[in-house]
Amino acid sequence: MTSAELRRYSRHLLMPEVALAGQEKLRAARVLVVGAGGLGSPALAYLAAAGVGRLGIVDGDVVDLTNLQRQILFGDADLGKPKAEVAAARLRALNPHIALDIYPLELDERNARDLIHPYDLVLDCTDRFATRYLINDACWFEGKPDVFASIFRFDGQVTVLSAQHSACYRCLFPQAPPAGSVPTCAEGGVLGVLPGIVGAYQANEALKLILGIGEPLYNRLLLVDALGGRTRDVRYGKDPACALCGPHARIHELRSEPDDAIVDLVDDIRAEDLDDALDRATLLDVREPHEIVLGILPGSVHIPASELDARLHELDSARAYIVACRVGVKSRWAVQRLRDAGFARVAHLHGGLLSYAVLGDAFAFF
Repeated sequence: MTSAELRRYSRHLLMPEVALAGQEKLRAARVLVVGAGGLGSPALAYLAAAGVGRLGIVDGDVVDLTNLQRQILFGDADLGKPKAEVAAARLRALNPHIALDIYPLELDERNARDLIHPYDLVLDCTDRFATRYLINDACWFEGKPDVFASIFRFDGQVTVLSAQHSACYRCLFPQAPPAGSVPTCAEGGVLGVLPGIVGAYQANEALKLILGIGEPLYNRLLLVDALGGRTRDVRYGKDPACALCGPHARIHELRSEPDDAIVDLVDDIRAEDLDDALDRATLLDVREPHEIVLGILPGSVHIPASELDARLHELDSARAYIVACRVGVKSRWAVQRLRDAGFARVAHLHGGLLSYAVLGDAFAFF
């Protein structure tokens, strides 16, 4: 190492668990980080600062204004730019002694194994179930550890998945939840500091694996409760019925899972489809008080359009809503207002409740 590197990493060199031999291991390590967003930003920053010799960054997204509350590698000047490229520029400025591979694309079943193969381990910093299963499977086939994490609102999870030392992600979660049933952070929100906490845990696990020290989170799911200020870990093990790593495995090559990003609601719900749609969504009735004198549909939430801005806090952005008014005018405005406020799981009742009422016995109510 150069004298500049020795000085840069001097606090590592003072530690007998790291020392010069450990820093050389970090320098020789190759880590692929999939996702440069909330989790990826702190994980990448700490791995780069620690001197991990080669970092790969996979992210096909661009920087959006809503990212800046938590994705610390980006700023206002980066809006609209590819995340992978901006992240790499920040990391070069942080540590010019490391190498960076930039992949401004989406990881899929066609490229996953090729992307993962050259690296020693992978950090899964994504927020889609389909991608998590894909990373798990590709790492399993390639024999690479998968440092997995997820976040939502105030809660986080971290574990290390390894074909040699632990169960796989499919043992822990045998199948993805139904499409649209579990909101992402973009739909339900996340406290800005939480991905920093959890992403740092991911970086910590990666450094332990590279250095061969400590107790990796094999077969342990670390649960982070930022609101309560608590952590605990839950032990899990191999599932004998696992489709990937069980004795009767059925998965022998990469396959695409259903895209959980698809919310099972369309922008416009027609009156004849409302009953079925309400099995997976809540009706938000935005009629004014004088319009509901005869009542509202059971199970619906009533917030007049004139009060919506002041009462947004009463709604849960993680839930799916079908917005309705009497004839479908105020509800269109309300849908746009909700989307502007960050509610992604909203649809509109075409023709309003009057069109629904004429289909059956509810006519008197509207």
